[in-house]
Amino acid sequence: MHQATDARFVRAPKALLHDHLDGGLRTPTMLELAAEVGHELPAGTPDELDAWFVAAANSGTLVRYLETFDHTVAVMQRADHLQRVAAECVEDLASDGVVYAEVRYAPEQHLGAGLTLDEVVGAVQLGFDEGTARAVATGHVIVVRQIVTALRHAANSREIAALAVRHRDEGVCGFDIAGAEAGYPPTRHLNAFEYLQRENAHFTIHAGEAFGLPSIWEALQWCGAERLGHGVRIVDDIDVSAGGDAAVRLGRLASYVRDRRVPLEMCPSSNLQTGAATSIAEHPIGLLTDLRFRVTVNTDNRLMSGTTMSREMELLATAFGYDLSDMRWFTINAMKSAFIPFDERLALIDDVVKPGYAALGTDT
Repeated sequence: MHQATDARFVRAPKALLHDHLDGGLRTPTMLELAAEVGHELPAGTPDELDAWFVAAANSGTLVRYLETFDHTVAVMQRADHLQRVAAECVEDLASDGVVYAEVRYAPEQHLGAGLTLDEVVGAVQLGFDEGTARAVATGHVIVVRQIVTALRHAANSREIAALAVRHRDEGVCGFDIAGAEAGYPPTRHLNAFEYLQRENAHFTIHAGEAFGLPSIWEALQWCGAERLGHGVRIVDDIDVSAGGDAAVRLGRLASYVRDRRVPLEMCPSSNLQTGAATSIAEHPIGLLTDLRFRVTVNTDNRLMSGTTMSREMELLATAFGYDLSDMRWFTINAMKSAFIPFDERLALIDDVVKPGYAALGTDT
């Protein structure tokens, strides 16, 4: 996983809303844990394993991309292993300048060694607490929360939604559904979303990545999603055929998303790997930023994309000419969209994000 080459992007305070715990393991840790549990990995050294994951994820299809998780999930079945992975996740994010992160994972994928769903959540939280303490000890400010995820193709979403509500005062800030979109619309999980709404709980939905506008429409208008995981395909409802900014026309759904300030959890490098975009320079994030949608920048899976938040920021700066003031805008967008209480969001914006960018010379 590579940080930005420009140290300013590393030092800049960043907020991360879309990062998968099982997509960000350290490869030396994977090798150790795999040896303990007897799981065979596709490579035998950290460098070779890093290269294998990036190459496998570069296939251009979401289905193939998701297969890489067979190896990471395999070494995340024991409580001590979950705790270690979670602690290292926080340390890695903090060292990259992330000051707020919501890290998601599917608890039902971590029951192979006999843990219960609640024990999985507890182990991850112990790891987050441990990693946060280590980060603070080295001078890094970071707040990390869990998003528990249900699988689109499974039938456990109502149970996972209840798990999120049960632990919402113990580190869990929200709920999500993830997995292949085609054939598994979010409306299959209406029972879970209606339950979360009755419980005044937060949730986001993976939508508009590998599938088009119907996925986004259902996530918003049927399921009530507060945020869209990726949401790249909202550009399909924006007409730029006439050319020029003045000629851009938004369809009804795109207008709704922009007018309602629906946050878009965009993951540029990951979107290239899954075929949702063809290059960083042609990624819809450029147009959506110009049109002032509520755009946020995220990593998705740091291991599979060989990336970090600072690297994602630097890639966008190179492709679109963005500077640190634009990064500040992305970061404040993310903090405004976070699933933590308003006063906590405001405190991080006023006491950490704005002073951090001011120190780098971006007071505007």
